[in-house]
Amino acid sequence: MNSQEYIEVSIKITPYSEENAEIVTAEISELPYESFTSEDPYLKCYIQKDLYDQSALRVVLSGLEGYGFEVEHSANLMPAVNWNAIWESQFTPIVVDGKCTIKASFHEGLKKTRFNITIDPKMAFGTGHHQTTFMMCRALLENEDAVRGKTVMDMGCGTAVLAILAAKMKAAHVYGIDIDAVAAISAYDNARLNRVGKIMETYCGDASLLQRNTYDVLLANINRNILLQDIPTYALSLRHEGLLFVSGFYMEDMPMIVGMATANGLEYVSHDSIDNWCCIKFRKA
Repeated sequence: MNSQEYIEVSIKITPYSEENAEIVTAEISELPYESFTSEDPYLKCYIQKDLYDQSALRVVLSGLEGYGFEVEHSANLMPAVNWNAIWESQFTPIVVDGKCTIKASFHEGLKKTRFNITIDPKMAFGTGHHQTTFMMCRALLENEDAVRGKTVMDMGCGTAVLAILAAKMKAAHVYGIDIDAVAAISAYDNARLNRVGKIMETYCGDASLLQRNTYDVLLANINRNILLQDIPTYALSLRHEGLLFVSGFYMEDMPMIVGMATANGLEYVSHDSIDNWCCIKFRKA
């Protein structure tokens, strides 16, 4: 990914707001876009030229009807850029509650915390900088007894920050699944970079892969629509007394998420929020 031709997709959002931009970002994240920047009134999205699919983008954008804003888009070919250098310049270390440090391999001399995760920042989302990833890390740290010695699944694993943290917390076995092949490969590489490759497996696919096994802890930091679609599958995949942690949606979406979960035999336990983003903990009865 060093010097690669990219397509810049500019999406004009009317009316523009940071919240509306976050909604569009969450939906487009289902496609293999690697970075997003907000520049009122535009959301700019970047994807490798060979992976750009205009019809797939139109399908995703058409699904935004009903959110209360309109979108229109244009696409332009960008010259070859050293994207790794850009990621490195933007990626600063993150410390979660003084217990977990998320950093890149080029960060040196940092104070050690109990859990230290090194990732190759190929993708902007999933480095721990987003509020939802931060909250999911916090949720794991607060439920150490539920993770130790157990089987953990990280759905929509991205760069595998959550899966790696679970492995470092002494989970017996950890799985990561992402629909994006670039993310799945990144997760595989990062697992080995953090020396947890022996207990961690990564796959490219969707929630249908969950039927291969059952899990004590299931993590899903995705988006509202995918969660509503897949929570029934998550519930079937959880063992008795298993825990489900979900994030990737706003506080106002919480009633829908809780409703779907409880309808599928999951008990609401607690929730967390940062900047109107929400993270919920459920238990299977």
